[in-house]
Amino acid sequence: MSVLKSNPSAIPTRRDSILQILPPANAGGTSLVSTAHLALTALVMLSLLLLIPSNSFGITKPEKRKGHAPNPQLTRAEVKEAERRLSELGYWTGPVDGVIDGETQTALVAFQKWEGRKVTGQLTREDFEAILNTTSPQAKESGYKHVEVDIDRQVLLLTDSDGAVERVLPISTGSGKRYHEKGIRDLAYTPRGRFRVYNKLSGWKRSPLGLLYYPNYFSGGLAIHGNPSVPHEPQSHGCIRIPMFASPEISKQLPVGTIVLIYDKQSFVSAKDWAEADREKQAANIQ
Repeated sequence: MSVLKSNPSAIPTRRDSILQILPPANAGGTSLVSTAHLALTALVMLSLLLLIPSNSFGITKPEKRKGHAPNPQLTRAEVKEAERRLSELGYWTGPVDGVIDGETQTALVAFQKWEGRKVTGQLTREDFEAILNTTSPQAKESGYKHVEVDIDRQVLLLTDSDGAVERVLPISTGSGKRYHEKGIRDLAYTPRGRFRVYNKLSGWKRSPLGLLYYPNYFSGGLAIHGNPSVPHEPQSHGCIRIPMFASPEISKQLPVGTIVLIYDKQSFVSAKDWAEADREKQAANIQ
């Protein structure tokens, strides 16, 4: 509670006004006149006091301190710099033009998932600083071209022939819940382990549970495929959903035979022996 300094011209002026309005008391008059005079005085004073603003009194409530905006708006040049850096790190940004479009938001979601940040798809000042100061995502295994699916982070890593990460995409895998849809009862689960792409199709493919876009099958009817809906959390029936715009290009990068590693923090199976066998087979074919 704060105490205001009195304004020497505020309340006294009101008081003076009251005294000017009141009729002078007659010292030699009767008690009835004196009583009427006092009643009129009280009435006028009460009326004028009700007109005095509340902040004219000496005690006021403390004002609440206004906080500063936590994320000052980024300039277009800063957004462009963030896009450039994200692309350099392997996140799929689309054109580096300083415009946050759908592809840039996808890159931001993948970055936020990988770094364990709050997943919003929005570029805040804090995210901007983190992007400039982070390092590239690293695959679990190196030395051969493959795909990794990190269940915990909900991201897909596409590597080059040395195992360095080329692309990072946000994904949605099996929810882990039982479902009963279109006459099918099953567990929405994405298996962990090592697999190979054994079949693939271009465009749309109808499955018992819905449409798949550019599916790359790795286990039974499960595939890495495009879907218009890629939630931030695991919500598929078991397939690995990726953004629609990336599906054709990812399909080109996953020929039949591509190794797919799917893991979480409790399970990981290496496929280096598979990769070595592939190299030996290729060398034999060349000879």
